[in-house]
Amino acid sequence: MIVYEPGDWWKALWHFHKSKTLWVLLGRVALVGLYVAAVAVAQLHYFQFEFEVEREYFSFLGILLSLLLVFRTNTAYDRYYEGRRQWGSLISACRNLAAILGAALPAEAAGHRVFYARMLSNFALALEGHLRENVEYDKLEQVEGVTPEALRDADHLPTKLATLLQASYERLHDAGELQPVHLLQLQPYHGTLLDAASACERIRSTPIPFSYSFFIKGFITVFILMLPFVLLDTYGYFTIPIVLIGAYALLGLELIGEEIENPFRKQSNDLPLTQLANRIRVSVHEALGVDLPGYKKALADLPYTIVH
Repeated sequence: MIVYEPGDWWKALWHFHKSKTLWVLLGRVALVGLYVAAVAVAQLHYFQFEFEVEREYFSFLGILLSLLLVFRTNTAYDRYYEGRRQWGSLISACRNLAAILGAALPAEAAGHRVFYARMLSNFALALEGHLRENVEYDKLEQVEGVTPEALRDADHLPTKLATLLQASYERLHDAGELQPVHLLQLQPYHGTLLDAASACERIRSTPIPFSYSFFIKGFITVFILMLPFVLLDTYGYFTIPIVLIGAYALLGLELIGEEIENPFRKQSNDLPLTQLANRIRVSVHEALGVDLPGYKKALADLPYTIVH
């Protein structure tokens, strides 16, 4: 994702060319330009197509298409924002867990503090990889008592880590290092970990229905194909740039909707999961009083994160 300062136009425009969606869009607009140019040359110099559409009717189609695109874009953005909201809940839950454990554990329990700092960090990093179907095990923190093989063999790594965390609470409670009140405080936030994971999986695995997506694409295609015939008599060769601008807007909105309806991939407009996961890692280490190397802290504060 490109994370940018909204008020800094020049830096935002500098990264404009790095969007994969932009190049796909420009390719499709170029095809539209070739089509409109061919129609313009044929209509103005060789053939006189008997194809007339009342402009009032065509304007009505444009309004209808605009409403459909607004609904399409809003639906896609709702999924994008829901994904961000779930990661916000995950950040809050991890910080609360770390704060409660940091206050409950004695200062000399350094091993337990390191265990929880690394396990909570690993949960966020594992969820990021799970949603992108590529868990990078070498980036996970090494935790005493948890072998890398045990993690690699897990079918659902976030669930595995949440289970290990829950078992560790019970062990500390049985050993008298955590009081019953601490378990009661931990449970709501611990439950949020898998709640957030499940919600993100629901967003990722439930795309916009195919029939609806196909209908929008078909409507846009027919509208663009008809547009030159409506404008040529009035604008001549100026029809070409006029149609290109319209095609850029219509195709661009549809492409953006397609991209952000699954906000967990590595495209330019998706959520910065890597940065969010590293932000969790910094927070939980700080709350538990565990040192974290500077280069790992820096991963949470990059002004621009470009992921292709």
